[in-house]
Amino acid sequence: MLKPIDRPSHARRRAVFAGAAAAVALMATPVLAQQPGRAGTDQTATTLDEIVVKGQALRRDQSAFSTTTIGAEQIAGDRVTDVEDLFRDVPGMTVRYIGYGAVASSTVIRGFGGGGHGGDLGVVVDGIPLNEANSHADGYVDVAILIPLEIDSLTVYRGPVSALYGNFNRGGLIAFETRKTGDYSEFDVSAAEFGTYDAQGAIGLRIDDRQRLNLAGQVFHTDSFRAQSETDRANFAGRYNLAITDRLDLALSTRLHDSEADGAARITRAQFDVDPFGIDPRTQNDAADKSFGSFRADVNSSIAPNLRLLTFAYNTQQKFTRYFTRPVTATRFLQREETYDRDVYGLGANLNGRAAVAGRELDFVVGIEGFNEITEFQFFDGLDFQRRVSAAINDRESEIESLSAFGEAEISLHRFLDLSLGGRYDRFVGDCRILGPETGTDPCDDLNEIDSFSPKIGARSQLTDWIQLRASYSEGFAIPSSFTKYAPGAQSLDPQQIEQVEFGVVLTPTETLTLDVVGYRIDSSEEIRTVSPGVFENFGATERTGVEANLRWMPTPALDFRAVYGSADSSIVQNANAALIGRSVTNVPDQSATLSAAWRPIIPLRLDATYRYVGEVWMDSANTRAAESYDSLDVGASYELATATPVRLYADIENVTDELYATVRSLSFGTELLTPGAPRTLRIGVQVGF
Repeated sequence: MLKPIDRPSHARRRAVFAGAAAAVALMATPVLAQQPGRAGTDQTATTLDEIVVKGQALRRDQSAFSTTTIGAEQIAGDRVTDVEDLFRDVPGMTVRYIGYGAVASSTVIRGFGGGGHGGDLGVVVDGIPLNEANSHADGYVDVAILIPLEIDSLTVYRGPVSALYGNFNRGGLIAFETRKTGDYSEFDVSAAEFGTYDAQGAIGLRIDDRQRLNLAGQVFHTDSFRAQSETDRANFAGRYNLAITDRLDLALSTRLHDSEADGAARITRAQFDVDPFGIDPRTQNDAADKSFGSFRADVNSSIAPNLRLLTFAYNTQQKFTRYFTRPVTATRFLQREETYDRDVYGLGANLNGRAAVAGRELDFVVGIEGFNEITEFQFFDGLDFQRRVSAAINDRESEIESLSAFGEAEISLHRFLDLSLGGRYDRFVGDCRILGPETGTDPCDDLNEIDSFSPKIGARSQLTDWIQLRASYSEGFAIPSSFTKYAPGAQSLDPQQIEQVEFGVVLTPTETLTLDVVGYRIDSSEEIRTVSPGVFENFGATERTGVEANLRWMPTPALDFRAVYGSADSSIVQNANAALIGRSVTNVPDQSATLSAAWRPIIPLRLDATYRYVGEVWMDSANTRAAESYDSLDVGASYELATATPVRLYADIENVTDELYATVRSLSFGTELLTPGAPRTLRIGVQVGF
């Protein structure tokens, strides 16, 4: 009989977890010995503070495109254990938690529902792409490898507006910047119901005038509110920076992640109505485990006072295996195994600068980058509790090579007009080869050259002190998904084309009130359909429109109100199935909103509450069955102790009304499947050094 593939050894897994735990403990030690502030700017060695990454020279807060930025202070105040929890503060963004532990959730942005499990949402960390080019789903991305405390900021580019990033960017992109400056030593540990604990630590220190070290670690465990859903996760990130000269610095960084989880899979509607947190009796011993490691080197040089050359090279190695049970007919369930072994090499260079053009200040970035990604696939179906009982559906290796050039600039032409211009060229080649016997029929051949050019243009006008207008046009693309790109009959296909137009206004009638509202339209064309087995063509188009709003009001220094809202309406305008014309796309809420308030009745005490609403979702392409809307309310409190070292105690109650809801609802062979949301949960913790 065939055997399951080897998982990461227990010794290796214990080593990663022990290393992360030791890192957290190490970071906590200096906290008790000093009183640092939140990551700030050092005043004694300017060379080390000039640490930038791709595009950081551009002014995100003055961009003509719609972006949302969340900084380290808000991240610490939100007290999150999972980075995905921050996305609810982005207009129109919704995380569909699938509840598979070590498997990424699905994210909705601007009417696209395949973020995380498809090419709808790009994710980069310090300018390096995190999306997987060709694995579980093209563009698959898991932000669980990031530690909340290591993040200096995250910026969400809503729509394909950034020229700095290419594929997997249909609905938008998240750019994470990790902490690289400041002297800090912070620790956050919490415990919650259902056997849950989380410990995070981060430290930034100057070794001497030319050397700096930044470290972060996290250990997380939960037994979960569902049966067969235990999850363990360990993360470590480190960065060493050396100023070789006043104009040249070197940085070496690494990131390690290890996780494993049992999976309860989704349950039927009938089961949900009786036992919402149970497990389908047909579900086998589903599980997932992932090991991830990356190493990166940066060499940055200041060519002139306003001109900086940034170069980087990196390698990522990852192994990910998941076992999941799902229906294959209306009455039959089977367990499937998917294993992906990735090896990625990439490098690039970009020039960040500021120049005077006709007496006007111009900020710009131009660059070139490329990567080579090789992925080994093994798919098996009909397993007997993780035991292989038949030959592989797929046992193959795919390779994708990418070369890209990009440029972006911002210039103030007039006191009433700032202009943003950008463009990106991407080229892809690759191939596929069979490694062993297969029963599947997916194509596996050469990937002929695919290229695309994506222009971006935007304008911003500060009409008055409190009225700002913006408008933009941008294009994006997506290459053929899965193994379609390796089919001989798909060699002449064009990339899917994305065109977005948006208009926005920012109103700041007072220093305490800001309202940002934007309307957008996204047209997707050149979608791909199968004409006959092995024959494909560009045929299919979709239109998406929506409105997004972001409000912040601070009537007093003790009160802070925030609200984000997003609506999304989609329509299929061209499809091989004429019955679908005019229908909406599936898995996208028609509306979503987050309302939050924070109040400090006295200086040490903070009380906060967050209300979240997610609207209806079509479950089928014919739009005959919809998943109803749901909402939840979280409340919390924190208290700062009067100690030499900053200490903050906190308590949070998530889903305080104990609302019964499903984060994901879908149809499979006519059977409605659900993933239950978490019940009311109490969490307590302490933050030190903030």
